[in-house]
Amino acid sequence: MLEEAVSEQFDLIVIGGGVTGAGIALDASLRGIKTLLLEKEDFASGTSSKSTKLIHGGLRYLKQFEIGLVRESGLERSVAHKNIPHLVHPENMLLPIVKGGTFGKLSASLAISVYDFLAAVPREDKKKSLNKNQTIASEPLLKKERLKAGIIYSEYRTDDARLTIELIKAAYRSGAQIFNYMLVEDFVYDSQNKIIGVKAKDISSEQNFSFNATQVVSAAGPWVDELREINLSKKGKRLHLTKGVHIVVPFDKLPIKSSIYFDSNDGRMLFAIPRNKTTYIGTSDTNYTGNKNEVKCTQEDVSYILSNVNNMFSIPPLTLADVSSSWAGLRPLIHEDGKSPSELSRSDEIFISESNLISIAGGKLTGYRKMAKRIVDLLQKRNANFSQIECKTKNYKIHLNSFADYQDYLQFKNALASKFELNIEQTKELEYLCSCYGKSAEQIINQALNTKNDFARSLIKAEINHVLKYESAIHPLDYIIRRSGKLFFDIDAVQKHLSFIIQEFGNYYSWNTGQVQNATLECESAIVDATIS
Repeated sequence: MLEEAVSEQFDLIVIGGGVTGAGIALDASLRGIKTLLLEKEDFASGTSSKSTKLIHGGLRYLKQFEIGLVRESGLERSVAHKNIPHLVHPENMLLPIVKGGTFGKLSASLAISVYDFLAAVPREDKKKSLNKNQTIASEPLLKKERLKAGIIYSEYRTDDARLTIELIKAAYRSGAQIFNYMLVEDFVYDSQNKIIGVKAKDISSEQNFSFNATQVVSAAGPWVDELREINLSKKGKRLHLTKGVHIVVPFDKLPIKSSIYFDSNDGRMLFAIPRNKTTYIGTSDTNYTGNKNEVKCTQEDVSYILSNVNNMFSIPPLTLADVSSSWAGLRPLIHEDGKSPSELSRSDEIFISESNLISIAGGKLTGYRKMAKRIVDLLQKRNANFSQIECKTKNYKIHLNSFADYQDYLQFKNALASKFELNIEQTKELEYLCSCYGKSAEQIINQALNTKNDFARSLIKAEINHVLKYESAIHPLDYIIRRSGKLFFDIDAVQKHLSFIIQEFGNYYSWNTGQVQNATLECESAIVDATIS
C-alpha cells in the first residue's frame, strides 16, 4: 500500500489521524477528492482519545456568549446520533443547583431553555426542572445541605477513540489511503515555494517516503504549530495548550444513578459519568507547556478532582487509593491574551500560509463534521480542478441507520446468551462489544463463543484478531487504549490478560524476544501512568 501511495498524485494529504483529520478524510473522499491521511502515532492517540467522551453542546459556553459554537455543537449532536448510533447514545444529564454555585434556579432554567432552543431539542427531550426533594430522589448521593434544586437535560455519550476509528475506516472504504505511525517531518515545495507534498518516516521500519499532493491540510491538534514552524509560517495567532484530566473509580465507590454536571470549588464545572463497572470524573483545565508526547495525570490533578467530588457527594471520602485509572490530554485552543484556560474559546480556526499549507486548530469533538465540511468546502473553492460534489456527511450512516436499529440489533446477544447459558456479566460483555464495534461485533462474538474456551480469554482473542486484521492495530496499546478502552474502564482485565494480549500481537507480527519485551515494558509503563502509582 505504501509503494502504491508513493507513486500516486493525490488531491489532498491530511496530516493527523484524530477526529478532525478523520472527518476531513471522510468528507473529502466521499466528494471524490483523492485523499491520503498520515498519522504520526496511532489514530486518536492524542486529544481524540482523551476527552470527556461526550457529544455535547457545551452549556457553559453560553456564559461566554459563544452562541454560534453552542448552536452548531447542539445541532451536530443529533447528526452524530443519527449517523453513528452504536457509538452515540442519549444520556440524561443532571445539573444540581447548589448554594453559591455557578447557576441559580432562574439562570440555569433560562440557560438550558436557550440551549434546548439553539440545539432544536425535541419536545420529549427538553429540560425538566426539579425541586430540592425531586433532585434528591433523582440522585440521593448529592449533599442535601448545599442543594437547592436541579434540572435534567439531554446530552449524548460516546467513545471518542472508537468514533475516530470508525471515521477512519469509513474514509478508507470511500477510497482514502490511510496510514498510522507515519511521521511527517517536512514539506515538498515547487519552484514557486508552494507545497506539493510531504516527507514522512514510517516509524515501524524507519524508512523515509515522499508523497505528492495538490493540497496539504494539517489537522495535527496540539502539533499544528510545530508543523507551521517547519513551514516557516507560524505568524500571528498561535495555539494555547491546556491540560484536561479525568479519573476513573469503581462504580461502587460513586454509584450515581445518571450523569451529573456539577460545580467545582473554583467556579468550573465537572462531569461525573457512570460507565459499565466504573464512574469517571473530570475534567481539570490548566495551562500546559511540557512535552506534548508525555502528558500525564499527576497526584495534584487527582487531588483537585477528588476534593470536588467529596465536596459534592455524601459518600465515604474518595482517596488516591480509590482511583483505578486515569487519562490526561491536551486541548489545542487558540491563544487570547489575558484569558485563563477556562475562558479561552473552543471555536476552531483555519490558518493558510503563503506556501498553501492549510491548518485547522481549536474546536470540539462534537463539531468534527462541520470542521471537516469547512475545510473541504475551502479546498473546492481554492482548487477548481477538484471534484465539486457537495458535502455528503450529514446523512452518511455508519453501521446502522438509526438508534432504533441499534436497539433491535442488540437483541441477537440475548439469543446467544440463552444458547450459551451466559450470566448477566457475560451478557454485558456482549453488549459492550456491540456498542464498540457496531455490526462487526457479530463476527467477534461468534468467533469467541464457538471456540468454547475460557469466556473472557476467548472474547479478547476474537477482539484482538479483529483489530489486527481490520483496524491497523500495530502495538498492544493500540488495542488496550484506543480500540477497546480497556486501560481506562477495565484495567483489571488488562493486567490479568496482558501477557496473552502481547502474545497474540507477537504471533501475528512474528516478533522476536526483544520486540515482545519492548511491548511488555511499554504496556506496563502505560498501566503505571494510568494508575498514578
